[in-house]
Amino acid sequence: MRKIAVTTLAVLVPLAGAGAAPAAAQPRPDRSEVVVIGHRGSAGHRPEHTQGGYELAVAMGADWIEPDLVPTKDHVLVVRHENEISGTTDVSLRPEFAARKTTKVIDGRNVTGWFTEDFTLAELKTLRAVERLPAIRQRNTVYNGYYQVLTFQEVLDLAKKLRHRYGREVGVFPETKHPTYFRSIGLPLEEPLIETIKRNGLNRPNSPVVVQSFEPSSLKRVAKDLRVPLWQALGTSGRPYDLTAAGDPTTYADMMKPEGLAKIAEYAKWIGPDKSSAIPLQPDGSWGTPTTLVSDAHKAGLKIGLYTFRSENQYLPAQLRRGQIATDHGDALAEYRAHLDLGADAFVTDYPDTAALARSERGKPHEHVQPQQFDNGLPEEGRE
Repeated sequence: MRKIAVTTLAVLVPLAGAGAAPAAAQPRPDRSEVVVIGHRGSAGHRPEHTQGGYELAVAMGADWIEPDLVPTKDHVLVVRHENEISGTTDVSLRPEFAARKTTKVIDGRNVTGWFTEDFTLAELKTLRAVERLPAIRQRNTVYNGYYQVLTFQEVLDLAKKLRHRYGREVGVFPETKHPTYFRSIGLPLEEPLIETIKRNGLNRPNSPVVVQSFEPSSLKRVAKDLRVPLWQALGTSGRPYDLTAAGDPTTYADMMKPEGLAKIAEYAKWIGPDKSSAIPLQPDGSWGTPTTLVSDAHKAGLKIGLYTFRSENQYLPAQLRRGQIATDHGDALAEYRAHLDLGADAFVTDYPDTAALARSERGKPHEHVQPQQFDNGLPEEGRE
């Protein structure tokens, strides 16, 4: 959830005790019920928010798949990491859309590019997805141009299809992106989200849909009309933009204090902080002392899912880095184990296969999917 430039690392020599959990970790409990969430699909293996990425995530063991929701000009919810789509589609290569490049103020920041709210659904469907981090995940660029932009309804339909294919529940974990901004321009996210969930018969407390947002007001709007579980996402600094817009000084740090967690528990079932809020990093990039956030959340009656787990060295604590460069893969399994020891209830991960493997060590192994049981992650129907 944050951009980190690709840099060359020095030869990485494992530190003493490398791979071990931080000192405060407890003996390993059975954590076989931990939820594995495919972050935007299986982003380490396929371009984000694509049919192939979602299919592969579930085949690799993900319990939930995550679509980020933004609207089109004709107010259809589509799935993109941001409403600015130059990094996730081939729009910049399409001369017919060149004049739509513009600069907007999104959550107080100037952003330049092409925006979903300036395109109809039919126009967006002419675009094709590309890898968002080509310098880090060059292998994924082979799939550039294969996948269309999906609607939220199409992701729900795909999840239903995957439930039948694998004989198990597949959750959908939508995030409302920039809800205050979209409401300000007359394209609110919550109303079409609520209508879609109701139309699909998913409005119930045990629904396989869990709605997330960084903005509390968005979740509270959803809570007025839906009975599905809610997930309060939490940033590493600053405060939610809806609170900023309302002049509320409450920060993410305040929300993670016991009194803040108690307030979240009034409307949400989950919190979703960055993993560094559970095990901070020291200035040298190594693990520090774990915080009490996981146990505090549990005391408040909340489950806690941590984001974003990735296998590349540049996203791992220094003790777990391996190889020569930032994009080499380190000891990601050790990172999952450390957070399992703390009691994390879910992992939001770009590599659901690795997360499912770590979980399988703690109890009944997740059902293994033989390679011949799933395809290469490409769409089953016509490609362009």
